Amino acid sequence: MTDDRSAPSPRALRIGLTGGIASGKSLVAGMFVKLGAELVDADQIARELVAPGEPALEAIRAAFGP
Repeated sequence: MTDDRSAPSPRALRIGLTGGIASGKSLVAGMFVKLGAELVDADQIARELVAPGEPALEAIRAAFGP
C-alpha cells in the first residue's frame, strides 16, 4: 500500500471561516475562491431569508416580536 497524497480525494474538504468583525474572513474566503473553492456565504443566505416580505421574517416577528 502506498501513500499517494497527490491523488485527488473522493471527499470534498469543508472549511468554516469564523472570526470577529473586520478579522479578514471575506479576504480569506476570496483567496479560497481564487484557488477554485466553492463558497457558501451564510451571511448572504440569512439576509435573503429575512428580506422584507419573506415568510421567514414574518415567522421571526411572530415568535419574537417586531
